[in-house]
Amino acid sequence: MTNLTNQVKRSISVLAFTFLMSFSLFSQQLKRPSITVLNIDTKGVQLDAQQMGNLTRIELEKLDTFDVTDRYDVAYIIEKNKLNITNCYGKMCLLEIGNTIKTDYMLTGSVELYGQTIIVTFRFINIAKASIEKTTVMEFLNLPLEVQSMTGISIRKMFGRPNDENTLIKLTQKFNYESSMNNPNKERLNLSGPRFGYTFIIGDQVSVLTRSRKEGGYDAYPAMFQFGYQFEKQYLNEGNYQALFEFIPMLTGIDQQMVIPSLTFLNGFRNIKNGWEVAIGPAISVATYAKVGKYENHLYTDSELHSIGIYNIETKRQLDSRGDLGFNSALVLALGKTYKSGKMNIPVNLYATIPTDGTFRLGLSVGYNSKK
Repeated sequence: MTNLTNQVKRSISVLAFTFLMSFSLFSQQLKRPSITVLNIDTKGVQLDAQQMGNLTRIELEKLDTFDVTDRYDVAYIIEKNKLNITNCYGKMCLLEIGNTIKTDYMLTGSVELYGQTIIVTFRFINIAKASIEKTTVMEFLNLPLEVQSMTGISIRKMFGRPNDENTLIKLTQKFNYESSMNNPNKERLNLSGPRFGYTFIIGDQVSVLTRSRKEGGYDAYPAMFQFGYQFEKQYLNEGNYQALFEFIPMLTGIDQQMVIPSLTFLNGFRNIKNGWEVAIGPAISVATYAKVGKYENHLYTDSELHSIGIYNIETKRQLDSRGDLGFNSALVLALGKTYKSGKMNIPVNLYATIPTDGTFRLGLSVGYNSKK
């Protein structure tokens, strides 16, 4: 019985020792390495070195990887040890301070404006090894209001964390599709410019266009050149999309010895990441229309029928070269994409009208404009 009791005691002791050792090892694994940031050197940006240091600590905290020394603790340590950190940005100075304050790592760097580029540099220093383990250098557009985003992107890149690709493109690519981020001084970019292309008529109006003028036709082909100008107003400019309103006066059919003026009003959205856009709205055009009826296999206008004493023929209002000027309307659906070449934007659009009276139109238009 005594031997059994001793065995139980020994087993409990072994289990307790194993538990304590495992807990100690687990606690060591949970302990995160400490990192200290002093000032970050700045030149040409709105933040001073101390503010930039505070901003860098915030972005390091977001990683949830290090035990980041609080800015108030940094101030206390500096005062307690009477340290001069005014120009302490180099490796030698930071190693000396790092050993004094017993931190595992130091992070230093600079944010400087060179022409139209903000260059963010960070260096990650291992105090125990007395070496610079990582260095990250990134170039951004001159967007002073986005320094925090630049800092976060650079920190995440240094430690292998993913960055939002869309935000990165906006902050680094000069001629990327514009947004409120990479055009902070312009709430909206005006993409107005000339437009030209072809429209194709499909349906019942084809026979009217191709008939001779004696029968009210136009001796024309159902494909017509058109040109005009697009006036654009962007009234929302956030995230990946811009809401826009377009007003497009056009002239159609000059190549067919016709002049058909029209006004198109479109409202839609543009994706600023890839340049695709979609819009919908009414189009109002002016052309010659008449009430036309068929009598003895010939088409006559209402007035012509009355002149020969015919009143009981059914007539229908339609496009007719013998008629009077009148208005016509249609609903337009448009899909487009803007291509970029340097500062030039090249919008390409496909559109179609909702069929009315057995007729609809398909069109292609191209334009150009320059970023202002």
